[in-house]
Amino acid sequence: MQKTTRKQRLGLGVLLVCLASPGTAAAQSVFASMQSATLPTAAPSRAGNLHIEISHRFGYLSGGASDLWGLDGFVLNRLGLAFTPEDHLTIGVLRSNSLEFNARFAGMALDGATGPIEFAAQTGVAWNLQDTPADDGHAGHGHALVPRSSVVAGGRDNATAESNEMQAYFQAIANTRVHDRIALGVVPTLLWNPRIEDRDRETTVSVGVNGQLYLSRMWSLFGEWIFSSAREGQEYDSASFGIEIRTPGHFFKIVVTNQHQMNPTQTLAGSAEDFLDASSWRLGFNIQRRLRL
Repeated sequence: MQKTTRKQRLGLGVLLVCLASPGTAAAQSVFASMQSATLPTAAPSRAGNLHIEISHRFGYLSGGASDLWGLDGFVLNRLGLAFTPEDHLTIGVLRSNSLEFNARFAGMALDGATGPIEFAAQTGVAWNLQDTPADDGHAGHGHALVPRSSVVAGGRDNATAESNEMQAYFQAIANTRVHDRIALGVVPTLLWNPRIEDRDRETTVSVGVNGQLYLSRMWSLFGEWIFSSAREGQEYDSASFGIEIRTPGHFFKIVVTNQHQMNPTQTLAGSAEDFLDASSWRLGFNIQRRLRL
């Protein structure tokens, strides 16, 4: 686990690359999609666009053929709906085991030494809705439910439950494109109340980095890593990689990740499992649809 100062230096370094030699406004979007696996991008949205998301996280790939590589058994879902009332401003709602409302502003673009640069900002607030969080252990399909006050849930007692449900975050987003086919992004984030099992709320800093290699207009490879501080039940960084298939108005992503949760307040705080241990890898799907109203 990297130290906080090292994470901040990494995030600052990527941001400086993005900011190198700004010039006139760029016309081409860096990322085609508004979202990587979980990190947002600075891709702009036009007034009247409606964005629909359906995402799934399954069991462990290490389950093999007998478990259909994690597809058998329990599945975690996320549903998202966002609307762009004015150019560059998008408001949305996400629902998994937490309910989130968010807002995103995108639209500033420059030409830099490495290629086009785009900037955006996103903020959100979420409330936990689940009385019994999912166990991140390897028992069964890895989705057994346990009481919130158990050791796995972090020792939280019911007296704290109703008073510490809310989380919030603010993200600055910078993206750049290199050699036309490579998109890079950095997402420094302020996260309030990263662990709802704790009585004391704190504000932490995490830094997400993501990249995408566009093989063609339809096919691309992507990956992301979220550097975060270690805490109980969130000892490791959240990370993902996968394949994106693009069709008109539609993005279909096949994801491999060490994180079974999907909302920003959850993935930004860290994971219970080490991405460098392949036995922690889970299969996931993200489907994003853009419509014009």
